Amino acid sequence: MTTLYGLKNCDTCRKAMKWLDRFGVAHAFVDYREARQAPETLLAWRDQLGGWEAMVNKSSTTWRTLPDARKSPGSDAEWKLLLKEYPQLIRRPVVVTDDGVVTQGFSDNGFKKRFGVGA
Repeated sequence: MTTLYGLKNCDTCRKAMKWLDRFGVAHAFVDYREARQAPETLLAWRDQLGGWEAMVNKSSTTWRTLPDARKSPGSDAEWKLLLKEYPQLIRRPVVVTDDGVVTQGFSDNGFKKRFGVGA
């Protein structure tokens, strides 16, 4: 089963879930503000998504209001702490399939390719 990680009130997450429903892709949704992810999970996501910088939505209001000192974590420990404290910084949705592949974001064409649906 595919797991979609994001925020309940995120429009993009809702669009992704509607797409999965429409194409009959079994999935579960995890709000990562309510169910904080373990540091090991964040590290695994980081490894597949191209690093911490690639995981973070730097155009978000949350990022822009962070003190400058928090915007340049110098270690994995600092990144994990930042994302545990502000899970809404993670680009969404994070999509994890049974085969362990992790991707981020939603687009109709991207999901069609990812799930082998339609053309």
